[in-house]
Amino acid sequence: MSYTTDSRPDILVVMVDDMGFSDIGCFGAEIATPHLDRLAGDGLRMSAFYNCARCCPTRAALLTGVHPHQAGIGQMTKDGGTRAYQGYLRDDVMTTAEVLQAQGYATWMSGKWHVGGDYAVHLRQQWQAAGDATHPLPTQRGFDRYYGTLCGAGSYFQPPCCLDQDRFIDDFPEDYYYTDAVSDRAVDFIDEACAAGRRFYGYVAYTAPHWPLHAREEDIAAYRGRYAAGWDVLREERLARLREMGLLDAGWQLSPRDEDSRPWDTAPNQAWEAERMAVYAAQITAMDRGIGRIVAALERHGRQDNILIVFLSDNGGCAEFLREDGEPGRWPEMYALPTNRGTMAVVGNGPGRMPGPAETFMSYGLPWANASNTPFRKFKAWTNEGGISTPFVVRWAAGGIAGGRISHGSGHVIDLAATIEAAVGATRPATRNGQPMQALEGRDLLPLWRGHQDDVWGEAPMCWEHIGHSAVRRGPWKIVRARRDEAWQLYDMRTDRTELQDLAATHPELVTALATDYQAWAERVEVMS
Repeated sequence: MSYTTDSRPDILVVMVDDMGFSDIGCFGAEIATPHLDRLAGDGLRMSAFYNCARCCPTRAALLTGVHPHQAGIGQMTKDGGTRAYQGYLRDDVMTTAEVLQAQGYATWMSGKWHVGGDYAVHLRQQWQAAGDATHPLPTQRGFDRYYGTLCGAGSYFQPPCCLDQDRFIDDFPEDYYYTDAVSDRAVDFIDEACAAGRRFYGYVAYTAPHWPLHAREEDIAAYRGRYAAGWDVLREERLARLREMGLLDAGWQLSPRDEDSRPWDTAPNQAWEAERMAVYAAQITAMDRGIGRIVAALERHGRQDNILIVFLSDNGGCAEFLREDGEPGRWPEMYALPTNRGTMAVVGNGPGRMPGPAETFMSYGLPWANASNTPFRKFKAWTNEGGISTPFVVRWAAGGIAGGRISHGSGHVIDLAATIEAAVGATRPATRNGQPMQALEGRDLLPLWRGHQDDVWGEAPMCWEHIGHSAVRRGPWKIVRARRDEAWQLYDMRTDRTELQDLAATHPELVTALATDYQAWAERVEVMS
């Protein structure tokens, strides 16, 4: 069937990596993201859309429509010894790519996979596991075409584990930049599908702005000096814009500066600190520019109206401790690898070098991550709002989604598979090759996006667990804890989404009810106790 006689929409899902709630212009940032801002103006922003707190769990949920544990990625990509923690997509759940591939869609992916087993980025011989039973590739899980990285992170100038369909690449030209390559290949895949006259399902998975802080000098220069006032001022500026835009209730207070941060006025090496945030902003601007090229390709082919475009982040801003100069870090020197300039990368944060070039390997640090997650508490991997809240944009001009709107209804990344499959009229088979398939866990968000419902979740509980961080939200109430042996905290999301007033002692019956919801869910999805 030609797309000219096919009334179904094209689908484009864009996910970014480790980007906070307020890191794009249409969510309060000073960072230049004109192309995302345009999509938001033509479409809908959701102020209460949730991810799964970390990269690979969120990606597994997005691809399959079930909770990460049900998809096999209960934690990360290392084998944890059970099917919920096996570290790669289970074979008793289908991906949306597999569903739409069977419906005649051209399916393609450009970018970070990270749901197909573990890869040691510095051990080339271990990459040969790619495609075996415990290292499924995108092309084995429903994508006709693939370009990108199989692992979680690495250099933007010499990305490890980079696969072009079925061939590893480790020879990159000096002008190579991974964010640009992901965008360019997405454009190529759109061109291919359109040349074949087919509807497509495309998944663009940027690593930007995940560490390392790598960007082109011209992009960094645009932000140099912008962050000289520091993270405290930045948080206040973003809060004001979020309130002005109507994304935040004026009654919600800005969370206090994180206890592990420090006042900007007492921070040493302020010029270096400001440069770190400038490089981070440059990475986001490069990503947005790539989205602009992708949208231009859609317009060139006349595919800009009947296409469902979704944009989100896989978790909140990242405060992960990298290696500091002269100190041990969480990761060994496995990222100290050759660059595409014939030099070597040096892993470590320190004011003796400025971030950005291929020879550096730095992160932007907890205080800036605190600003990225304005106005919320905590970070990537946590189930507080700062870890699980994502800036979310959806546009479908021909699909009844009016532009320039904000929805405050709740949504969860597990909803995207159900919503996309509803949009194209696809029904998941109950079995595949005689094996029962898991049913979708998410809800169809189309009624909410079209303005027919205020919230599709109602009183049903949303649940999260990652490395012991746990949460449940049911209606306006949320319980959250940082460890399995810790008491639950209770917050009213109507009046206190920044989680400042713990009401557990005031409403113990609500804590008990929500904790019961959590226990039932945890047992059902096989969370490790």
